[in-house]
Amino acid sequence: MALTLNSGYEMPILGLGFFRMEGKNIKEILFNAIKIGYRHFDCAAKYQNEEELGEALEEAFRMGLVKREELFITTKLWNSDHDHVLEACKDSLKKLRLDYLDLYLIHFPVPTRHTGIGKPASVKGKDGVLDIDTNITLETVWRGMENLVSLGLVRSIGISNYSVLLTRDCLAYSKVKPAVNQLELHPYFQRDSLVKFCQKHGICVTAHTPLGGAQANTEMFGSVSCLDDPVLLGIAAKYKRSVAQIVLHWSIQRNAAVIPKTSKLERLQENFQALDFELSEEDMELIKTIDRKARSNDPAKGGWNIDIYE
Repeated sequence: MALTLNSGYEMPILGLGFFRMEGKNIKEILFNAIKIGYRHFDCAAKYQNEEELGEALEEAFRMGLVKREELFITTKLWNSDHDHVLEACKDSLKKLRLDYLDLYLIHFPVPTRHTGIGKPASVKGKDGVLDIDTNITLETVWRGMENLVSLGLVRSIGISNYSVLLTRDCLAYSKVKPAVNQLELHPYFQRDSLVKFCQKHGICVTAHTPLGGAQANTEMFGSVSCLDDPVLLGIAAKYKRSVAQIVLHWSIQRNAAVIPKTSKLERLQENFQALDFELSEEDMELIKTIDRKARSNDPAKGGWNIDIYE
């Protein structure tokens, strides 16, 4: 199953995210995922594991485990590199050992103080608040992204964590339209208006944190996981599926790609099986009723000390 992007390329609707993945485990995780059938892999400069992923990809190609053209690989421009788009992209390509990216995203619509190419950081001011650069416009950043397409370094470009209005602005000033908006999306944070707006205007949606972040986000941000919700538990029992499979397929059935993160073989297999069933319209409607409009991944609580969504 794949979504056709407005650039003409196809993006597998289910992928594997590499957020919080330790470098020493990446090769085993990647090889297991490829053998299961994953062809969509999502990473970012800020995850600081592109180099390890690049080594693993190179070995997978050399072994004949998969061909480069069979994969869809995404990485992201970090906030501190908004004024250095070309250099940052080339750095990611070098680390990933690739000639081109399938998708390159602006990770957040938040330009911050530059800290050096290949050294993504979130520098704070003397007040302890994220030091946001007010001299860089998002339109300027997008021009840099469009240049990557012209140079053949990137096939598709997109945005991440953009609101309805920021997405509207990007559509207005763009010459190359954003192909994807990657955003937090799960049953406790359904974002129906944003999803529909993107899809109406030809922008595919990818759900990051599609399982609500589970234990890791509970510990870091104090959020509540949807995986323990009694409604979802009941639906899972009805379909004889795990709650995670129900949650992932709920996004897929909304025509949103999902990139759950896991390092466990059994979870890789379980998540991949979220493709092979369908939820009834009644159950899709039932899941609508449990929306809490609750963001799980909140940078303000993760150290930025400023609510960028206000």
